[in-house]
Amino acid sequence: MKEPSLGEFEELVLLMVAALHDEAYGVAILEELEEKLNKKVNISAIHVALKRMEDKGFVKSRYGGITADRGGRRKKFYVITAFGKNALDQQYALRTSIYQQIPKISFG
Repeated sequence: MKEPSLGEFEELVLLMVAALHDEAYGVAILEELEEKLNKKVNISAIHVALKRMEDKGFVKSRYGGITADRGGRRKKFYVITAFGKNALDQQYALRTSIYQQIPKISFG
């Protein structure tokens, strides 16, 4: 059976989950990605990516406590799993190996 793949947007979301560690939840991921990418990101796209990655085993989730400022709703926090970290490591190795194949060309 083929290992689950990691799409480009999923990779960015997973990187942000790893960077935020135990404080990764939808809005925090959204704000950080928008700042890093310098463009608007759809919160629904983040939630869909998180659900897909949880189904693949790249992340796991837990609910935080109920807070009044959220109208009694709880935040859903995400953390990267060892399987998810391995997927990121493989993506990094692949991208690095391809990047290193670029010939030393002067564009000046």
